[in-house]
Amino acid sequence: MAETGNSGKGVTAGKLASTVQKRLSRAQEKVLQKLGKADETRDVVFEEMVANFNKQMGEGTKLQKDLKAYMTAVKTLHEASRRLQDCLADMYEPEWFGKEEMDAMVEEMIEKELDNNLEDTDTLWLDFHQNITDNSMVSVDSYLAQFPDIKARIAKRDRKMVDFDSARHHFASLQKGKKKDEAKIAKPAALLEMAAPSWAQGLISAHQVAQTNLSYNQAEEELGRSQKIFEELNVELQDQLPVLWDSRVGVYVNTFQNLANHQEKFHKEMSKLSQNLNDIMTKLEEQRQLKNDGAAAKAGDQGKSEETNHNEAASSPPTVSESNSSDYKLPPDFLYKVKVIHEYAATDGDELELNVGDIVLVVAFDNPDEQDDGWLMGVQESLWIQNQDISTKGVFPENFTQKL
Repeated sequence: MAETGNSGKGVTAGKLASTVQKRLSRAQEKVLQKLGKADETRDVVFEEMVANFNKQMGEGTKLQKDLKAYMTAVKTLHEASRRLQDCLADMYEPEWFGKEEMDAMVEEMIEKELDNNLEDTDTLWLDFHQNITDNSMVSVDSYLAQFPDIKARIAKRDRKMVDFDSARHHFASLQKGKKKDEAKIAKPAALLEMAAPSWAQGLISAHQVAQTNLSYNQAEEELGRSQKIFEELNVELQDQLPVLWDSRVGVYVNTFQNLANHQEKFHKEMSKLSQNLNDIMTKLEEQRQLKNDGAAAKAGDQGKSEETNHNEAASSPPTVSESNSSDYKLPPDFLYKVKVIHEYAATDGDELELNVGDIVLVVAFDNPDEQDDGWLMGVQESLWIQNQDISTKGVFPENFTQKL
């Protein structure tokens, strides 16, 4: 057991020494190449491939990072949308609209539509996020998974190229040294000739030749081995790098095409749900208006009963008592009343300023040809009651009001 342990330590120490020796040799070779004392193997085409590889890896990494940021934003927006929907669901209370007085069936229908709409919205967000993950994110991740291995092999190829250059230079120096050693061996030193007999001189010369040949053969084998490893790596990378470089177009097309398709589908479906939500809110507003109109009708009926003893001249113009309000003469060419449901800021001198809740008395245009589609002529009821001045009339958008 002890011998096995010592043997393992010896192997480890031997590998460590070999690794350190290789690193020292590479460092020495690089220094000599930078100083211009040793030539360097260069491949311009391969260097261009490596530059493309580094550019491609940088672009792919940025795409992956930005796509992850986009997905995080989608998830964040989904959470914000869900909280907003929960807030709306919590705030919606049937009691707001007088369930006993209003049509309970209609109100129940609206509540059901609202719940379904919020559930559909949440599902749509989840599907959108999952589709991006499955069709775009996974594709980019698989694409980038190739780069670490190829990058490591490029680095290994560079190291083996330095080893090849070092072995090549070492072998060349031994070739020069071998010629010098042969010349020295042919002329043994005078002291060696005097000290050793003639038969021993032959043995010494043979030993020196053998040592020189051994070093020469070892260097030649190392050169062949280094060249083989380097060329194998070089050929593999020269085949793979152009293929990888060309594959980027397909990856980009697939990623952004899938993203665009899912975005289009998501926004199309979301617009439908948004329209549904808008319709639901419109129904709620209509309910509120019906409630308010019902209360106004009751008040009008009471006003009529109180005014039954009043006599009006047959030739007098119609009064607002006929329109559920207090007595006053209506303006010339009076048509009907409208109630303002949206504020409107006048942009011209002939337009009316509208505030929510205002009542406007609609009158006919002096010249019908001057009337634009969607626009009415009228006078504020409050101003007319105070001044009965028709010059205060003006135009206003019809869709900002509701006919009474």
